[in-house]
Amino acid sequence: MKKRKTALSRASGKPRKSPRDKRAGRPTLWDQASRWYDSLVGTGGSDYHRNILMPGAFRLLDVKPGRHILDLACGQGVFSRFLLQKKMKSEGVDSSEELLRFARSRSKESIRYHVGDAADPGLLKGRRFDGIVCLLAAQNMESIEPVLRNVSRWLKPGGKFVMVITHPCFRIPRQARWGWDEEKKTEYRRVDRYAGEMKIPIVTPPFVDPNDYTLTYHRPLQSYFEALLKAGLCVDLLEEWVSDKESNPGKRSRGENRARKEIPLFMAIRAVPLAATSSELRKGQ
Repeated sequence: MKKRKTALSRASGKPRKSPRDKRAGRPTLWDQASRWYDSLVGTGGSDYHRNILMPGAFRLLDVKPGRHILDLACGQGVFSRFLLQKKMKSEGVDSSEELLRFARSRSKESIRYHVGDAADPGLLKGRRFDGIVCLLAAQNMESIEPVLRNVSRWLKPGGKFVMVITHPCFRIPRQARWGWDEEKKTEYRRVDRYAGEMKIPIVTPPFVDPNDYTLTYHRPLQSYFEALLKAGLCVDLLEEWVSDKESNPGKRSRGENRARKEIPLFMAIRAVPLAATSSELRKGQ
């Protein structure tokens, strides 16, 4: 009998669990992978976190010191601690108890962490925030619509939601890759599929069971915009961020570096409640 494979989605609105996880108190597969994931991100974040993601997301929040910010899918609390350094009041929520254990052990008691499903309408009931940030997690959520509905409920009037994802046009697992044009001496990005939504399995160490794997969910841009609009959120800013890496000197380094600056690695979307947008439009009339 062929053994059934098990999948999970990172800090998702609907995390996948193995059969043993259905019983109360059992760890999720992300709990199994927590040490591996922590080794990638670390206490202060990866180079991308420190140089691009966290400064960029904070800039888009555009908030004054002392504001209350939610770190959605916070993992081990890297951005939550960054917010505290920026004189913000921060809270984090994630579906993995193990990742939150790392977060709590490295954070000051003033940062409050919650474990829960980001799509659960009862999560953080009655709480409101001046800003909400979701870093590199939305593409690993099986369903973003219920999560975004919660975001809309959690935002205070005038609040902002910032979502940063790997660029859905150019960074599609198994469907996009680098290529080299010898004649033009340049690197290019080949994209095989884009317009259709895809559920893509990714084998990730170090699961105890080799049949366990993670899932990432590709969505074209219009899917993100439609989901935000259905949740009552209006996009007021979109930015595309390129890699800050450079190749070692060599025959291809010039072409590789030029490609990195031309083909974005990340996309940042800022959205605000539609009610606030309508109010601003009326003021301008």
